[in-house]
Amino acid sequence: MNYWGHLGFLLLDYAGCRNESWENMSEYGNENTNLGSGEVEYSEILLIDDPIPGVRRLTMNRPEKRNSLIHPLRGAILSALRDADMDSDVKVSIIRGAGPSFSAGYDLSGANAGHAMPFFTAGGEGQWPRHVTEGWMSIWDLAKPVIAQVHGYCLAGGSELATCCDLVYIAEDAQMGYPATRFGVPDMHFHTWFLGMRRAMEMMMTGDSITGIEAVAEGWANRAFPAEKLEEEVLAIAERISKTPTDLTQLNKRVVHRQMEIMGLRTGIRAGTELCTLGIHTDSMKEFLGSIKDKGLTEALSDRDGAYGDYRTKETE
Repeated sequence: MNYWGHLGFLLLDYAGCRNESWENMSEYGNENTNLGSGEVEYSEILLIDDPIPGVRRLTMNRPEKRNSLIHPLRGAILSALRDADMDSDVKVSIIRGAGPSFSAGYDLSGANAGHAMPFFTAGGEGQWPRHVTEGWMSIWDLAKPVIAQVHGYCLAGGSELATCCDLVYIAEDAQMGYPATRFGVPDMHFHTWFLGMRRAMEMMMTGDSITGIEAVAEGWANRAFPAEKLEEEVLAIAERISKTPTDLTQLNKRVVHRQMEIMGLRTGIRAGTELCTLGIHTDSMKEFLGSIKDKGLTEALSDRDGAYGDYRTKETE
């Protein structure tokens, strides 16, 4: 397995999701089929419904893998958002996750076998971070606003998806972070822009996550709500947005994004993909991947995170 295959395993297992079969994870099965009235199955891994007039909702549907992001799911998300952008009845879209988490990150552990990347990205060194960065940043270029409804774990690639949405509403007890900095370098370098230099530096140095309440305080998310009220509150906000004419929301969305781009956000994120590529070649990465080969993924992660006392090694009180 190549580096990116190992990385997919790591991002999943940080959130405590082992590589178990769908049958062994059936405790989440009921949540897959009853996510709202008027729901239409887009595919097995992405469900789409219109919960209220003017609002399109996408539900990532891999709860047994904590909605880890595989090629078909990433492609389905971007395709569905483009479809919504061209649908005159849709004014705003919501992205959420089925089961216990929004998304634990990228899954490149083998689930992508037989599936091409969902869109072309020039090959060579750094293809993967360039590919995912181009994909999520395309959300910025859509006319209509996109809301991330975040609960549970929102880690690594999952946090990239949420960050590139126009608005982020989060459960108070959710965990957002990039634990992969303990063995590598992030694909997408947005932390400094949204969290400020000091907080971003701390997260890069530790791999720690922050709660939904902290994410709001730092400027990474808009508002935090109790988990049991999150869906209700997000729908209320989406309904309010839907009352504004689309020809105005698309321009006012660009008002904000253009200013960030003029300050260098898009260029900075694109440049950061090269640092991600350099991280693949470090001795620490090679040592960690060797540990996975020798001990297995779960034990290697437990050894790594045990020193921090978090993620799967966190002691319960």
